[in-house]
Amino acid sequence: MPSVTAKNKSPQAASGQKVAHARASEPVLVKGRRDFFKYRDLGVADASAGALRAQVMSSSQGLSRPTGWHYHECEGQFIYMIKGWVDLEFEDGKTIRVEEGDSLFIPGYLRHNEIRTSEAMEILEVSSPGVMGTTPCDPPAGFKA
Repeated sequence: MPSVTAKNKSPQAASGQKVAHARASEPVLVKGRRDFFKYRDLGVADASAGALRAQVMSSSQGLSRPTGWHYHECEGQFIYMIKGWVDLEFEDGKTIRVEEGDSLFIPGYLRHNEIRTSEAMEILEVSSPGVMGTTPCDPPAGFKA
């Protein structure tokens, strides 16, 4: 049986979370990590009281050069490829192509480098927590900068 407190206060109100609805027809564009991407904020960081962040990254010109080795200061980053593809190399030596309809989870602090993309691409990116830092780093042994 729910307590009297539970009847009077929802879990969402207690956590500071609220509903967020992001309309494609009214995009909220924000500054992102890379100048060659457009970033559309989906309002999740505010709605989740900082627990998550979700945005759509898009590009219409492709990657002209690798992003450089870096890692993200977060618990994890999840991407879902809506359109196009991206090639990423990881510190363990793997190179993965993420294509339309594919998803990828990258643990926080794992060094990686985006090396190629399709001309046009669109990616849904979700990270935890809602603030995610990006730190450039030296390439792992055996990799070029």
